[in-house]
Amino acid sequence: MIVFAAIMPHPPESIPKVGTLVEMAKIKKTLAAFKELRKGLEEAAPDTIIIISPHAHMEPYRFVINSASTLVGNFAQFGIEETYKFKNDLAIADKIAYACSADKLRAILKHDFLDYGALVPLYHLTKNMKSKTKPMVVHLSFSLVSYKRHYRYGQLIKQIVGNHEFIGSNEFISGNETKRVAIIASGDLSHRLTPEAPAGYSPKGEIFDHEIIRHLGEKNVLSLLNMPKETVDEAGECGIRSILILLGALHGEEYSFNLLSYESPFGIGYMVARLV
Repeated sequence: MIVFAAIMPHPPESIPKVGTLVEMAKIKKTLAAFKELRKGLEEAAPDTIIIISPHAHMEPYRFVINSASTLVGNFAQFGIEETYKFKNDLAIADKIAYACSADKLRAILKHDFLDYGALVPLYHLTKNMKSKTKPMVVHLSFSLVSYKRHYRYGQLIKQIVGNHEFIGSNEFISGNETKRVAIIASGDLSHRLTPEAPAGYSPKGEIFDHEIIRHLGEKNVLSLLNMPKETVDEAGECGIRSILILLGALHGEEYSFNLLSYESPFGIGYMVARLV
């Protein structure tokens, strides 16, 4: 069962020894929202965290599911060598892969490392937990297939974590074990909000961010699925596909969009929200 669901950005500057004090001060709203999410996750006490990252190994026409028994990552690309480890929930990973194949949605199991798009949220959500009590993790990427197929991918994940076992195309039977699952959509919004932004400036970046927040607040999935390609491409985003997978996993569920923070100090839209 899904006991927690959230959307999180992944600013490396939020990690101690990576971000300077000045940089951390600029994202204080985001850090405060991370703290609120962490408390909520600890109260929800999930057995497993499913993390969807835009920086995981991606293949254009199929979804990649990390199959390493121990998920290992670090911030070496930012000058920090400390290693972080999480146990992979291979039972869920395998069932997601099988559900995709039975539904003719292409997916592949592949050993990989924990990228920073996954590791930044996991660091903040689990940093107060002892290693023996940390939830297991399932590490997913998105693809370049249609938005509708990303949403469908989320629906298949819902069937798996919603205490069901996949047995064939659109057929499910109840499972014997109920796991408490958290789902995190990692993703930044526009990377083009100011002239100093990493990808340069586009006026459509701000439009994109406002529309994403408005559609989420209205639970208007159809508008998210049909966002104009030009607007999305111009925004230079890395979050909409993660969000659509999450929304697919919440299909038919009661949830509310609780926007905890939004800011863009580096020309990148950082939105933190809790849905379950």
